Amino acid sequence: MKHQAFLRYIEHEKRYSQHTLENYDRDISQFFSFFKTSFELQDISEVKHLHVRSWIVHLMQAGLQPRSINRKLSSLRSLFKFYQKRGETGNPMKKIQAPRVGKRLPKFVLEDELAKILDPDQFSQDFSGQRDRTIIEVLYRTGIRRSELIDLSDPDIQWEQLQIKIRGKGGKERIIPIQDSLSILIKDYLGLRDQAFDLPAEKVFLTDKGKRLYPKFVYNLVNRYLGPYNTIEQKSPHVLRHSFATHLANNGADLNAIKELLGHASLAATQVYTHNSIEQLKKIYRQAHPGSGE
Repeated sequence: MKHQAFLRYIEHEKRYSQHTLENYDRDISQFFSFFKTSFELQDISEVKHLHVRSWIVHLMQAGLQPRSINRKLSSLRSLFKFYQKRGETGNPMKKIQAPRVGKRLPKFVLEDELAKILDPDQFSQDFSGQRDRTIIEVLYRTGIRRSELIDLSDPDIQWEQLQIKIRGKGGKERIIPIQDSLSILIKDYLGLRDQAFDLPAEKVFLTDKGKRLYPKFVYNLVNRYLGPYNTIEQKSPHVLRHSFATHLANNGADLNAIKELLGHASLAATQVYTHNSIEQLKKIYRQAHPGSGE
């Protein structure tokens, strides 16, 4: 099967990246290798939906997950759409139903593990140590995104009202309340920051050299402190946001309130944390109930 015309099209007219081109090339080549070996056919005009279905079964038997299979099917859809427009083939993909992808629940840190991570003794008392501690506390106790943390400025912290103003996606603003203990922690950190650097700070959180934070810095920082806890599958800043929302849901917080705190555009994006809570209850039940069979 010669699909070079299609690859040239998505490279020069669609402006796809080299990485995407390689994925398309690999997916399509894999299909036609299977098509030729299994059915002794190789021309694109000979492909029927039954051939594609056989390939899906083959991929499943090989242990591929539905998400990976669907990406390969997406490559085939684009290919057949291209050649159909050129009048060189029909479109067997119209009769293909993609495998269902199970909803992946967000990963979170258990509350007792977070208590250990947030233990003040874990952090040095100098600027760097207290900055690290304050970043982790703010990420977990407010649920803000990494980009929102990086963008946080001194005037955004409204001390008297015990709240923080956040500029989220699309420039949309929201207000997040903070506990008095977090307010004190941030004030103490800012005192150390101002002692460490003479010039007025552009942002609340700075690097060791007094520069603005960048995404990789925050990721490495969080990853370092979550690292020793092997039960945590993911160790990114977003896990702290998931933990914030999951713990609120576990403790009975209203779903609409969690939605507003997270800055979600729709309730559907927030409902996954309810599923997380239910799954956690099921896990506890299976471990504790004498008749659960475990």
